Amino acid sequence: MNEFRSCLIGDVAEIIGGGTPSTKNEENFGGDIAWITPKDLSDHDAMYISKGERSITSIGLENSSAKLLPANSVLFTSRAPIGYVALAKNEIATNQGFKSLILKDDNDPKFFYYLLKNITPQIKSYASGSTFQEISGTILKELSFDIPDLKTQKKISNILNTIDKQIEINTQIIQSFERISKIIFKLIFT
Repeated sequence: MNEFRSCLIGDVAEIIGGGTPSTKNEENFGGDIAWITPKDLSDHDAMYISKGERSITSIGLENSSAKLLPANSVLFTSRAPIGYVALAKNEIATNQGFKSLILKDDNDPKFFYYLLKNITPQIKSYASGSTFQEISGTILKELSFDIPDLKTQKKISNILNTIDKQIEINTQIIQSFERISKIIFKLIFT
């Protein structure tokens, strides 16, 4: 049986915050750098995200605290609200509403995607703030969890991903039946 090791999130990942360039300077926005805000994840059900509603320029990146994150970074909203999770499909930047994880070698991004989705209530219990709740990078880095080896991480994430794909297929089938039902109803009663 594979053993789990207790480790801090900071032991397996570098935690990176985001930033927003000044909206007063039009040169900061509309470029070719994908830029994600929590709003972009509010209706996002897929595991991966490649771009948000807005993008920034290299000038905007340089003149803000936003950082360019590599593909497969785990994007985690740390405020407004806490707990939206996605994986970066490509290089991406985020606003300050994120604490993203750049995983160290021997860690599966999909496993951490599912881990963060499932431990969000625990993470929220460490949040603070009077206007809105927020989890700091320092607190996130210090959270301890039992993590399996890479081989087991991949097995777990593959099983969960297979289940997610089946749920998506079933949802599409249900939506198709609902559309057919409405069409039949209209044909019979109109």
